[in-house]
Amino acid sequence: MDPDSKLAQAFTAAQLYYMQDKTMEAIAHELRTSRSSVSRLLSFAREKGIVDIRLTSPHGHGDELERRIRDRFGVRAHVVPVPENVSEADRLERVALTAARLAAQFIDSNMVVGVAWGSTLSVVSRNLPQKVTHNTTLVQLNGAGNTQTTGVEYSSEILMRFGEAFGAVVQQFPVPAFFDDPATRDAMWRERMTKRVLGLQARMDMALFSVGSPSADVPSHVYVGGYLDETDYASLAADRAVGDVATVFFRADGSWRDVRLNARATGPSLDRLRRVPRRVCIAAGRHKVPAMRGAFAAGLITDIVVDESLAAGLAERR
Repeated sequence: MDPDSKLAQAFTAAQLYYMQDKTMEAIAHELRTSRSSVSRLLSFAREKGIVDIRLTSPHGHGDELERRIRDRFGVRAHVVPVPENVSEADRLERVALTAARLAAQFIDSNMVVGVAWGSTLSVVSRNLPQKVTHNTTLVQLNGAGNTQTTGVEYSSEILMRFGEAFGAVVQQFPVPAFFDDPATRDAMWRERMTKRVLGLQARMDMALFSVGSPSADVPSHVYVGGYLDETDYASLAADRAVGDVATVFFRADGSWRDVRLNARATGPSLDRLRRVPRRVCIAAGRHKVPAMRGAFAAGLITDIVVDESLAAGLAERR
């Protein structure tokens, strides 16, 4: 079966199953195929984004958390129910799966979308459904190289998965995560190649990122991937940094300009990030509460996708 015919048949099967309440046996009879083929068509329809499934909690707990977070922080919240007894890795996987489905709703044709690299976005990228878009560009938010590796393989793998999922053009950012000298970064930012990437970032319609946190049970890649040395950690501690977005660090009160490591960072300034119309943060685990609150204080987020435990921590009054 050619791809167009398969898509058409998957659409028909999804209509019959979800909109007309037909059983799989009835659909199989109508399409003159087997029940197992119908099951595969419905799975294919979900993978390709033909079907968008939404759930509403009968007890309203998730809805209540979403409302409290919206009222307190002024952001749209998507709370993923996750049992307390699951591992942090499984918790992240479940949140990332929901975030991947939402990304397919948010990303459309004629958009410029910034994507950060890291542990969370890596998992999101592996769960993206297929959605064909046109004239869409994905731009890397920050460099990924360090003293041990260029970082190109790690970051490009994430970006390429997004590009393949949405049929989008991918623009990588081949610079280190942190320059050794702020003057080197300033000089590099004057180069035409770098200006082109920075120009794309200046036109972003949406940004996708997580918040880095050194205390998370599943550590952010920047904290375990050889990007920071003991001097950097000491500097961040002295500057009271609680987290980062795209390797730009901030404090609990949202301040960031005089955090010394930011002078060498290659992520977008937080002023630049705040100008992006939609800024989606994906995070899992209660350990991310301080970093998330700092990001809220900095005004970096318009939408969050989080697990129930993290949502409850955010909703608590301090």
